[in-house]
Amino acid sequence: MNWQTLCKSSDLIDNAGVCAKFNEEQVALFSLFEGEQQTLFALGNWDPIGKANVLSRGVLGSIGEEFVVASPLYKQHFSLLTGKCLEDENVSVPVYQVRIQNDLVEIAA
Repeated sequence: MNWQTLCKSSDLIDNAGVCAKFNEEQVALFSLFEGEQQTLFALGNWDPIGKANVLSRGVLGSIGEEFVVASPLYKQHFSLLTGKCLEDENVSVPVYQVRIQNDLVEIAA
C-alpha cells in the first residue's frame, strides 16, 4: 500500500475536523480522543445531499456505538467508519485509511 502525506499531525484539531487535499479531492480529517487514545478518520469532504464540500466542518458525535459527523447543512449523519448516511442508506461518502507516521498525517493512496 502506498501512503501519501496530507499534513502535519499538529495541523489536526482535537475532536474536530480539518480539510486536506488528496489528489483532486477534498478529504475531511477527524482526530477523536477518548481519554489518551487518539483515533483518526478520513472521509470525502463532499456532502452528497447538501452538494458542497463541508463535512470537515460538521459536528462530531455518536449515535449508539457509531461515531458520526453531522453535516453542517442539512444535519444528516455520516458514519466515520463506513461513510454511510444514517438517514438514507442509499447515500454514502468515501472512507480512506489514515495514519500518523513521524508526526505526518498520511492517507492510503
